[in-house]
Amino acid sequence: MARMIPAAERIRRARALIDKARDYPVPPVAGRFDFNYVAQVKDILRQARDLIKFIPNSPMATPEMKAEVKQILEEIAQAEKGILR
Repeated sequence: MARMIPAAERIRRARALIDKARDYPVPPVAGRFDFNYVAQVKDILRQARDLIKFIPNSPMATPEMKAEVKQILEEIAQAEKGILR
């Protein structure tokens, strides 16, 4: 059985994944138009989104935690736009 990850740890990991997507090296030949690069960045951001998407539905989630999750989801959307466009 999988070990339960606390919400605070999920939030920390999601932020780390966003930073990883921002720091992902751009290929020198095709640049941001390389399909592999785009797929890798989208996958990293998807992992971050998947980590936190159910936290607001948790009965133990505080209003502060819910607000932080909402902010992280906005950061993910902004990162995707900024990195890929």
